[in-house]
Parts: sequence; structure tokens; C-alpha cells
Amino acid sequence: MTRKKQPKLVITFPTTTAAMAMEAACESGQGRLIPIPREISGSCGLAWCAEPQLEGVLLQVMAKNNIEYQEKRVISLY
Repeated sequence: MTRKKQPKLVITFPTTTAAMAMEAACESGQGRLIPIPREISGSCGLAWCAEPQLEGVLLQVMAKNNIEYQEKRVISLY
């Protein structure tokens, strides 16, 4: 059985504190923290990974909770 890469929204953060705040602010099923993929550089080493269609919801969560993000992009991940 071969796994296929799927498009994923990846959001990077300037600090580990911001990444942890994102994890605390999000509900189950809205994504998870991952190590930053090689295709992206980020200063804290952690990124939020979610389905691309959740981008609007996640931007609202970050705005509501004053969570600063560094970059967001859709890339193919396993």
C-alpha cells in the first residue's frame, strides 16, 4: 500500500510560545503541531498542519487569540 502526498496548510510561527498557543486555542480536528517541513524555514522549529479548507477558521482563531504567525502555505505532505 503506497501513501500519497496530500495538500496541507502549513503555518509557521516566530516563537515556540506562539506554536503552543495555537495548539491550546484550536479544537480537536483542526490540525496538529508538526516539525517544520524541509520545504519551509521557520525560526521556532514547529508548524501547524491542517486541511487547506480550514484556513479561514484558523486565521480567525489566531486573530481572536492574538497568535502571531510567520508564514502560511499549502504544500504536499504525507
